[in-house]
Amino acid sequence: MSQLIKVGMADLNICKDPNVITTLGLGSCIGIALYDPVTRIGGLAHIMLPDSTKIRNNANIAKFADTGITELVNQMVRAGASKQRMVAKIAGGARMFEVAGTNTIGNIGQKNAEASKQKLRELGIRLIAEDTGLNYGRTVELHCATGEYYIKSVGKPLKII
Repeated sequence: MSQLIKVGMADLNICKDPNVITTLGLGSCIGIALYDPVTRIGGLAHIMLPDSTKIRNNANIAKFADTGITELVNQMVRAGASKQRMVAKIAGGARMFEVAGTNTIGNIGQKNAEASKQKLRELGIRLIAEDTGLNYGRTVELHCATGEYYIKSVGKPLKII
C-alpha cells in the first residue's frame, strides 16, 4: 500500500518505494525531484527563490535553490541513497504574471529554473528531464517505485517525464 507524502511551499521531504511524493500549485516556484534508481529513494523540494544570499530573512533553507537542493541531497544520502546515482527532474518556473519592461519579479520563474540547474551542476547531479517555463501552474508527483515524475496542469493532458 503506497502512501502519498505532501510537500508544502518552501518545503522538502524524501520518500521510498512504494510511496509517492507530491507538491501542489507550482507557479514560478520549482519542484525539484531527485531520485536514486537503485535504492528507489526519492526527494522533492518546492523552492520559491533562487538565492538565499540575496535575502535577509533566509532561515528556511527549503525556500531557496542554493540551500534547498543541498539539504535534499543530504537527507537522501542519510536515508541510504547514493549521490553518484542521483538524477534530477524539475518542473515549474512559469512566468505567471506579465509585467511591463524588464522587471525581475515577472521572470522569477526563469531565475529559479536557472539557479536550480546551476546548483545541480555544482553538486554533480544529472538533470535528465524538465518541464519549465510557459505561463501555467503545475502540480507534480514523484513515484518512487519507478522514478516517474507526473506533471498535472489544469486543461492539459498528464505529462510524465
